[in-house]
Amino acid sequence: MGILPFKSSTPYTMGIELELQLVNRRNYNLATDALDLLNWIEPRELQDKIKLEITQGMIELNSGVHTRVDELMQELKELRAALIRSAQRLNIDIAGGGAHPFQSWSEQRITPSERFHHLHRKYGYLAKTFTVFGQHIHIGVANGDDALYLTHGFSRYVPHFIALSAASPFYQGVDTAFDSSRSNVVRAFPLAGTVPVVTKWSDFESYYDELLKLGIIGSMKDFYWDIRPKPEYGTVEIRVCDTPLTLELAALLGCYAQLLARWLLTERPIEINEDYYLLYQYNRFSASRYGLDGEIALQGPDKNSPALKQTICTSIIERLHDLNRYAQNDAELKALIRLRQMAHDRQNDAAWLRQTYKQRGSLNDVTRMASELWMKHTALPYVQ
Repeated sequence: MGILPFKSSTPYTMGIELELQLVNRRNYNLATDALDLLNWIEPRELQDKIKLEITQGMIELNSGVHTRVDELMQELKELRAALIRSAQRLNIDIAGGGAHPFQSWSEQRITPSERFHHLHRKYGYLAKTFTVFGQHIHIGVANGDDALYLTHGFSRYVPHFIALSAASPFYQGVDTAFDSSRSNVVRAFPLAGTVPVVTKWSDFESYYDELLKLGIIGSMKDFYWDIRPKPEYGTVEIRVCDTPLTLELAALLGCYAQLLARWLLTERPIEINEDYYLLYQYNRFSASRYGLDGEIALQGPDKNSPALKQTICTSIIERLHDLNRYAQNDAELKALIRLRQMAHDRQNDAAWLRQTYKQRGSLNDVTRMASELWMKHTALPYVQ
């Protein structure tokens, strides 16, 4: 057995994590009530799926393992109901979104936990600035080699996930001009970025062992990569998404990852090499900055060909159309249609938040309306 054994799981199963905002009902700033919220969760067995995060204005919701997007959606509704019951006891609300529009990082409180206090000592102020909110998507794979292939394959679609999920245009009280300001906060950590360009799990184990011996890492949790293998779960984890404003979009993003995985691991269309990563940072920035209005650079058919450019929305629409053949039920076909409409109309949560601010003129009102959207509605407000 190697230094980092990979636990096999059922291919193409999915699960998601949602980091959510806790907001008070006075001015809709963050509320530091995560510890009390967790204690009030009922039924008690759901506490295993609702967890504390690094600061006390956050809570994390964890789904189970699913094969179907409609079953994932049903579980999310049940978990939301439990969260809302607990929040009502504390007179607070819960919201999605990738960043709270006007909270101050310096006012945040580290959650009492050995790991969280260790991170605060290690990373200083970065630990509190990490009061941002993301959706993580886990896709099951059979072995470590498949996990590395899928990690590199998913990297081509990081701009898709960022642009579709972008929900953090406001940060520290200002419009950042980014659709996803959260993406910039995450990049500040020293072990952020991308997995090394290796294709064999045994080679990855050697890389991991070297960093372990140097004391640079203590576990896989120390890698803040955009996409990372999770050997203890037997999954590949996509980490670039902002937390959506609605449960529907959270489920749609999980379904998109599941369908991409079926295609990538069945057809193996991606050649893994370092050349693509020369374009990675530009493409990632474009998606974070402009969302669905951005453009990405594409490799030409050979090394002597000039790079090409394509709008992100067009790239998404083309990939969604091609994935129709991998849909296995009506719920997945409907998910593809809903995502295609988002891309076609160039509408995402960041656009909704900006439009709401334009109408209301108050970031407090924006947060209040975002919390109402997450707590009382399920469907996207801008897709008919």
